[in-house]
Amino acid sequence: MSASVLFDAPGPKAKIRNRIYAVVGSLVIVALLVVSLLRLAEKGHLAPEMWDIFNYAGIRQNIADALLATLKAFALAAVGSLVLGVLLAVARLSDHKAISWPATAFIEVFRSLPLLITIYAVWVAFLTDYSMWALAIGLSIYNGCVQAEVLRAGVNSVPRGQREAAYALGMTKTQVMTTVLLPQAVRAMLPTIISQLVVTLKDTSFGFVILYPELLYSARLIASNTLVNGSYPYVSVIVVFGVIYIALCLALSALATWIEKRGRRSKTGVLASDTDAQAVVRAAEAGTAGGAAGIIGDGSDGPGITKN
Repeated sequence: MSASVLFDAPGPKAKIRNRIYAVVGSLVIVALLVVSLLRLAEKGHLAPEMWDIFNYAGIRQNIADALLATLKAFALAAVGSLVLGVLLAVARLSDHKAISWPATAFIEVFRSLPLLITIYAVWVAFLTDYSMWALAIGLSIYNGCVQAEVLRAGVNSVPRGQREAAYALGMTKTQVMTTVLLPQAVRAMLPTIISQLVVTLKDTSFGFVILYPELLYSARLIASNTLVNGSYPYVSVIVVFGVIYIALCLALSALATWIEKRGRRSKTGVLASDTDAQAVVRAAEAGTAGGAAGIIGDGSDGPGITKN
C-alpha cells in the first residue's frame, strides 16, 4: 500500500508560477540588502575605520574574556538544566502525588515565567554579588523545566510492553527507569535536547541585564565607548559578535549531530526488530556494568514509580 500524499504534485503551470515567485522573491530580498548596504555606507558604518577597532589588543582581549565568561555560564547552565530536567521528569512521572504534584507545579510555574524575570529575581534576591551564578541558576531553572518535559515525552514514547517485560524479568522500579526507559528516552529526544541547549547558549545574553560581562555586555560596552570619526561602531560590533554567536551555535549543533550518529552506530542499542523482552535485556546490558546480572533484581518496589 503506497504512502499517502500530503499535497498535490505541482503541474506544469504551477511549476512555472512557483519559479516566478521564487525569482521575484529573491530579487526583492537582494534589493532590500542593496538598499540597506547603501544606507549604511552613506552613514559611514561600512568605512574601514569602523572595522579597524578590532585590531586593537585591548578590544580583542575584551572579546576573549567575554567569550570565556559566556562559555562558563553556558557550561554551568547546561549541566544544571540537564540534571534538574532528569530529576523533575522522574518526579513528574511518579505515581505518588506528593512527589508528582510539586514537580508539576514547579515546571508549570517556571516554564510560564519569562526567563529574564527569573534571572533578575535570583540575582536581586540571593546572588547580587555573584552575577555568573545568578545567570547560571536562572538558566538552569527555566531550561531544566523544558528539558523535563522533553524527557517525559521521551519516556512516554517507549512502548508500554517494554516496561511490563522489565517488571516480568524481576527488575525494580529504579532499574526500569534508569536502564530501560531513560536511556531510550534520551536517544529518542536527543535532537530536541540539543536544540534546547542551543537556546540555553543564546540565552546567556540575558546576563547583560545583571551586569555579567558576557558577549552581549561586552558588545554594548565596546560599541558605546568607542568613537570613530564622530560615530559609534554599532554595525561592525553587531556583525562581529553575531558571527561569534552563530559560530558557537553551529559548533554545538555539529557536536549534537556527531553524538546522534555515534549513537545510531552503537551496537548495544535497542533494535526495531527486538521483542519487548529482548529490548529490555539490550537496554539493561547497555545501561548497567553488570549486564544480564543486573536484570534480575530483588523484586522490591523502589520509590517514585509503581508497577503497572
